[in-house]
Amino acid sequence: MKGRLHPDADAEFADAVRYYSEIDPDLGVRFYREIERLIRDVCALPEHFRKFDPPLRRHISAEFPYALIYLEKPDHVWIVAVMHMKRRPGYWKERLG
Repeated sequence: MKGRLHPDADAEFADAVRYYSEIDPDLGVRFYREIERLIRDVCALPEHFRKFDPPLRRHISAEFPYALIYLEKPDHVWIVAVMHMKRRPGYWKERLG
């Protein structure tokens, strides 16, 4: 299954990569690879991860304080947020339409 990022989730991802890269370029690369791994995981097994705010699910990074919030659609996984775990809970709900 393919993954599609909400435009705001894509911007969050890019901002976080930039933030970690400014601290250390290798850290930015590690963050990018970790989020890409999470995206691959949810695309391969979208029903595997815990329901977070049904019908949404969440996949948490073990390396960074981030999680993917996503919704399984018939033909793709819609990634609603690349969410920092310590900031503004629920801010992404407005993206659900």
